[in-house]
Amino acid sequence: MKITEVETYILKSKLDRPFAYSQGWVQGRSTVLVRIATDEGIEGWGETFSVGLQPPEIAAAAINSALKPLIIGKDPRNTEVLWHDMYVKTRDYGRKGVVLGAISAVDIALWDICGKAAGLPLWQLLGGAFRERVQCYATGFFRTEGRGQADAMASEAIRHSEAGFSLMKVKLGFGVDDDVKVMSAIREAVGERSKFMIDVNHGYGANDAIRLGRALADYDLLWMEEPVIPEDYVAYRRVRDALDIPIAGGEAEFSLFGFRDLIASQAIDIAQPDICLAGGVTALRHINVLATAGGVQVNPHVWGTAVGQYASLHLIASTPVTHYALYASQPLFEYDTSSHPFRTALVENPLEHEQGWLALPQEPGLGFTINREFLKENALTANIF
Repeated sequence: MKITEVETYILKSKLDRPFAYSQGWVQGRSTVLVRIATDEGIEGWGETFSVGLQPPEIAAAAINSALKPLIIGKDPRNTEVLWHDMYVKTRDYGRKGVVLGAISAVDIALWDICGKAAGLPLWQLLGGAFRERVQCYATGFFRTEGRGQADAMASEAIRHSEAGFSLMKVKLGFGVDDDVKVMSAIREAVGERSKFMIDVNHGYGANDAIRLGRALADYDLLWMEEPVIPEDYVAYRRVRDALDIPIAGGEAEFSLFGFRDLIASQAIDIAQPDICLAGGVTALRHINVLATAGGVQVNPHVWGTAVGQYASLHLIASTPVTHYALYASQPLFEYDTSSHPFRTALVENPLEHEQGWLALPQEPGLGFTINREFLKENALTANIF
């Protein structure tokens, strides 16, 4: 089997109502999809995660200019060989950021082809599923006005609870006092029937992150996510040593090399690689091994389109529990509830939770069917199919 085509599709959609997180205002949602075709008629799809403030054109250029020439004519089933070839050939200008996101998209598409060629869902191709279904937590609580929205956040928590979510991740990082007011209002609204994580998107230094953690010490938080900037492992370690709350991070880290250093620093309890950014399926397999050996649980970050959601679900299903016990905490699926038109309309069979749980895909490969009409109407590409 040989790769014959590599095509990229840029998708953009301006939001009717922009929303904020600690790092800025998100004016629209965007992504880059990649389609890889073979001489045997099997095609695979992948996605590179476009972080809220990232222009998707950068990743598309990296795929078309740097990665496509490396894989055309190659056997797509040689995933490990192709991953390392892409990585080492871009090492001098890559290693992190958009280039690793581009490699992620290509790698996901290659694994989609592998699953389809074998007639197996990806989770089975990866060695089987550790769980038959995956619990979701609702990600949301973005701000449409900024500070002073505690009542609006409490109303959102009620909606998530009524939709079946018992786990919710709250976006904070708008100032410690405002954060505490938001969490107080949310807990008052939904009481003891929900458990929470908090995510400040590296909006604080170590001192303020510790202040926030101590102020919320009695909330029994499942984790505090990205308390400080991703580069500062020393600050991460300060926060982790000062608090009893598990510390999570890694959505802004890349490949086995980045996670080797993050895990070795003993800065986190939970690693959160994003499959569409950290290097794809191949990289997350590497990271799982490092994390298991380093005593860190993996719980992938998920914030992409339907393509990224499907890929993430397969990986979460096949991710082992690092701290095994009869009643061990299992990896969870981050279910994005924010406005995103490419999460459902992009595929003909979007993932829909049932009372906060997702069943595993059973179709070969990633398990979805692209909505080609939607892609034709929305992709900023001249030649589609």
